Amino acid sequence: MHATDGGGRSVTEGVDPGNFREALSRFPSGVTLVTTRDPSGRPHGYTASAFASVSAAPPLVLTCLDVGARCHDVFAATERFGIAILRPDHWDLARRFASKIEDKFDDTFVADPFGIFRVPDALAYLACETYQRLPAGDHTILIGRVVAAEVADGDPAVFFGRNLRHLREQVADA
Repeated sequence: MHATDGGGRSVTEGVDPGNFREALSRFPSGVTLVTTRDPSGRPHGYTASAFASVSAAPPLVLTCLDVGARCHDVFAATERFGIAILRPDHWDLARRFASKIEDKFDDTFVADPFGIFRVPDALAYLACETYQRLPAGDHTILIGRVVAAEVADGDPAVFFGRNLRHLREQVADA
């Protein structure tokens, strides 16, 4: 099934899905771990490279979740979630949360002030209240209003060409 534009034309017409994914793999992105809990208190989470700031006032960020993900329904109903920006040494954790395994959490996780389990040594952590959910093709865009933020020193995990990469030295001042 293909989506159509206002004129009834397929929006994927002429675009090979494999080539589209390959083109997107050429864009480097950070790696995040998004977590929440269901009404019974059970933690859920997923790895996301689709993450961006949306607004400074109010402070909004977004992440995208595949509608076919096991945890989609939990995130579709949650009022709070957390986003941990990962370090290169979190690669195994990122792979675990990108997998289909059932039990992804272990005793290294700690609860934030809102009861959301998080990675304690993340490069940064954002506690969010759900601001808006938007359907977008085969994903849901989850927008969160940041209610607390923590930062640490270090380098970020970077995903490029379907592999974890390390940043090289700075070329110029921003």
